[in-house]
Amino acid sequence: MKITKGVNRLGTETAFKVLAEAKKLEKEGKEIIHLGLGQPDFKTPSHIVDATIKALKDGHHGYVLPNGIIECREAVSRKIKSLYNASIDPERVIIMPGGKPTMYYAITLFGEPGAEIIYPDPGFPIYKSMIDYTGAKAVPLNLTESRDCSINPEKILSLINNNTRLLIINNPNNPTGSFTEKNKIDQLAAGLKKFPNVAILSDEIYSRQIFDGKEMPTFFNYPDLYDRLIVLDGWSKAYCMTGWRLGWGVWPEKLIEHVVKFCINSHSCVNAAIQYGGIAALDGPEDELNNMLEKFSLRRKLIVDGLNSLKGIQCSLPGGAFYAFPNIKGTGMSGEEFAKKCLHEIGVAIVPGTSFGNFATDYVRFSFAASRENISKALEKIDKMLQ
Repeated sequence: MKITKGVNRLGTETAFKVLAEAKKLEKEGKEIIHLGLGQPDFKTPSHIVDATIKALKDGHHGYVLPNGIIECREAVSRKIKSLYNASIDPERVIIMPGGKPTMYYAITLFGEPGAEIIYPDPGFPIYKSMIDYTGAKAVPLNLTESRDCSINPEKILSLINNNTRLLIINNPNNPTGSFTEKNKIDQLAAGLKKFPNVAILSDEIYSRQIFDGKEMPTFFNYPDLYDRLIVLDGWSKAYCMTGWRLGWGVWPEKLIEHVVKFCINSHSCVNAAIQYGGIAALDGPEDELNNMLEKFSLRRKLIVDGLNSLKGIQCSLPGGAFYAFPNIKGTGMSGEEFAKKCLHEIGVAIVPGTSFGNFATDYVRFSFAASRENISKALEKIDKMLQ
């Protein structure tokens, strides 16, 4: 049989490959410390689970609207208003089965041969995978040029030309944990006014994991961009719901019809009962979110201090998300060699930097969404490995 050429251009998400390899080693009896996958290690708050169970018992078992039940879309709109004081029509909100469909649909809408799409490198691997799939030219924004891997507005604007269709921003960033503050986002937003034909996909999935009391510089701050702005967010990271597959996208009005068709043609609709859990998350108490952020902050200090104490390793302090992205060049190994050695020799699962782009050969990603005990244990093992 003959398949399309585009399929052969698809990439993957290496974190899942690392997980599969780690699970195989565990099955063989090897103890593994998992610092690879980017998901919180806390349970979903109980009031969210209870609301979902109630929805099932109440009979919410059938198909619902492809863009999501109106109650869930209204809850998203209320949350955006409470967090950012931005008024978003619920009709612009589309509930998705996770965050990836918003990426997939946005890149498919703008990507085709001859088009160019700018994406962060290092960055979430699905960006480039989908750009390549569409046949568009993937234009990387090298984040490693800055010591803290933050966004450089002038560099981004210099990459835009007549073929540029879409700009992808991820702040806070996966895999680097870098956080770009509002003054730079203001500068970027102002510069983008000169390029009215360039759409913007702002991936804000880590908007609730920002440290040191800083506020999220959301693109909702710029109403002048709303007619070409797509904002991706969801429940996975903030509410410990990665396996629930529940996210949302806020879209320009003129794209809604096309995105709804994508939904109908791919997943029909998002699980009905889970959307009621999503409402409970957004409207409910945030004590557990605040508690998680405090724990992540302590883990951040533990892992960064620990990594910087190791021979040949340098690590900047991440401003958001739950990742550390150290430069390991001083160990004499590449990121891929280092990650492989960690997994197979000492049982520590991490992800090589090249999984996130071509500019990260000397880096690896550690997820500190793990207990302090496991983080300390992993650091001790790596220290011994490097002796």
